[in-house]
Amino acid sequence: MWKLNLSIILVAIAAISISRRMRLSGRYERDDKKAVDLSPWKSLDRGIDPSTKDENK
Repeated sequence: MWKLNLSIILVAIAAISISRRMRLSGRYERDDKKAVDLSPWKSLDRGIDPSTKDENK
């Protein structure tokens, strides 16, 4: 039983050390929120209905 616990701990330590070296979170970061040019997809992501036209333009 202690061998199983030891192997689980070693696998957890290896997974944590690998995840710290590989920075995958940059892939999933969102674009700048202050961007003026919004695509319909990005406007939906921010809660803006792209089917209604902006009256200020």
